[in-house]
Amino acid sequence: MGDEDVRRKLLVMAERTIAHNKAGTSHQTESTTTIPAANYFDPERWRREVDLIFKRVPLLVATTAEIREPNAYKAIEICGVPVLMSRDAHGVVRAFVNMCSHRGAMLVDEGVGSTRRFVCPYHAWTYDQTGDLVGLFKQGDFGEVDMSCLGLTSLPVTERAGLIWVVLSPNSTLDFDSFLAGYDDMLNVCGFAEMNHFGSRRLVGPNWKVSFDGYVDFYHLPILHKNTFGPNFPADALFHRVGPHQRVTGPRGPWAKLEGIPQDEWPDSVLTGGVWSIFPHASIAGFEIGEHKIYQVARIYPGDSADESVSYLDFISTAPLTDEYVSIAEQQIAFLEHVVRDEDYATGLKIQRNVKTGAKKDLVFGRNEGGAQYVHGWLDAILETPDHELSDLFRRGIDAGRIVNY
Repeated sequence: MGDEDVRRKLLVMAERTIAHNKAGTSHQTESTTTIPAANYFDPERWRREVDLIFKRVPLLVATTAEIREPNAYKAIEICGVPVLMSRDAHGVVRAFVNMCSHRGAMLVDEGVGSTRRFVCPYHAWTYDQTGDLVGLFKQGDFGEVDMSCLGLTSLPVTERAGLIWVVLSPNSTLDFDSFLAGYDDMLNVCGFAEMNHFGSRRLVGPNWKVSFDGYVDFYHLPILHKNTFGPNFPADALFHRVGPHQRVTGPRGPWAKLEGIPQDEWPDSVLTGGVWSIFPHASIAGFEIGEHKIYQVARIYPGDSADESVSYLDFISTAPLTDEYVSIAEQQIAFLEHVVRDEDYATGLKIQRNVKTGAKKDLVFGRNEGGAQYVHGWLDAILETPDHELSDLFRRGIDAGRIVNY
């Protein structure tokens, strides 16, 4: 998608947001909908979501800011799959299963670091940044093997707009472009690729869908967050749908700045406002601190059971990594961690206990909760789609309209 096309789509979103704000209206679906309560705790449903969604579709796994420099790497375990991402000396990012080809040992512990070679801590088998096996400890004693067949197992990966997506299945043929549907071109305008990484947090929450529902929901903001930032955020929301993804805008605030200004002067900083929801599990929101904006990049993964999820919050900003701004950023990070942990997830954990009582067979999502309706619709569709039709499913989503204005 060309730059002009991207800006035109952002302008359409802005115009729609301004129009709704002026009218005091919000995005409403045709009707309410219900979701089976068991979808949030049934172990069979949970296992199917892990295997057919999280192990088949691209997942947002890292930001460019975390492994920006040559030789940098990041290791993380997702749904039982140990993932290793590495940026080589030429700046190319690759992804592998973090598993030695010899006896299955994990090459590096979870976290970030820098290295030109990955040396297994068990028997010192050594791999280069392309995943090739380049050295065996006491090779003469070990015996003859074809080293070209013993490299690391590669995973499909793409780096776009300062974000890194990985598919957990080595043999996946899913087309990244069909899945992203041009959303990556819009995200690119945000400038994430040039940002610095200021910190990370790891939180344990309820079922991953209970957690993710909250990231596409403005309805709860003035209520649940009444003691933090809620009073500044009306409950109205607009959902701008792009493939399976959706951007959420609403509160009037910054959009009023555009009124009376020619469109060709509308700044990207305003045009990219709101919450960027990335299917099936991620959300990016920006917060003003001083002269800069800091972004919270939230990624939610299923935990060890249907009752648990693991969330990673990464914080990036265009601000320089000076002592002064790091101190300011840390205060904002602590505040946002408190909001997510002690308000969103504390409530979500109670929801998780309640849905398992069987007191209600279904949960109701209102016409103003179209974000969650859309997510659950895509989840159901993917669960019923075989591997060889998955790319076509995402293409049909594109063909149906990259932006649905209603």
